[in-house]
Amino acid sequence: MDQGVQQTLMIAYDGSPNADRAIRYAAQFLRAGTAHVVTAWQPGGMSPARLSTLSGGMQPFLDTQLEAGVDHALEAEAETLNKAGVELAISVGMDAHGSLVEVESTVWGALVAAADALDVDLLVTGTRGASGLKALLRSSVAEAVLKHCHRPVFIVPAQCEKQPPVTL
Repeated sequence: MDQGVQQTLMIAYDGSPNADRAIRYAAQFLRAGTAHVVTAWQPGGMSPARLSTLSGGMQPFLDTQLEAGVDHALEAEAETLNKAGVELAISVGMDAHGSLVEVESTVWGALVAAADALDVDLLVTGTRGASGLKALLRSSVAEAVLKHCHRPVFIVPAQCEKQPPVTL
């Protein structure tokens, strides 16, 4: 990489302690000009519970005003989470900006698409840290991002309990 060119990175942020840890590790070990903190959010109509009723042939009564209210609340919650991630990134010395990405099919797909749209040099993500049966039953967003992303990925595992020191 050319040392004179400012690099950009994208941090996938869901408000979890693992996402906070990923921000801290990125600040410690990566030198980027800009950090895009991106939070994926899913409209209520796209929730797994809602989609499961549609797959069974049931057509629930649609109250578009109620659905719009639910979607607005979910988006507002995502904005609040994203703002906290941006504030954390700034507090550890990053030039950070926040944005939301709407999930249309999978979280990992939305994150990979956001990284492509932002044309970042590196995507940073934490892991959930599920193990055993839980890991078998639930897919890993970080694993899917790693498999499908067309750019380097920096993954901070949940088992990294020690917080890196922040040096500004």
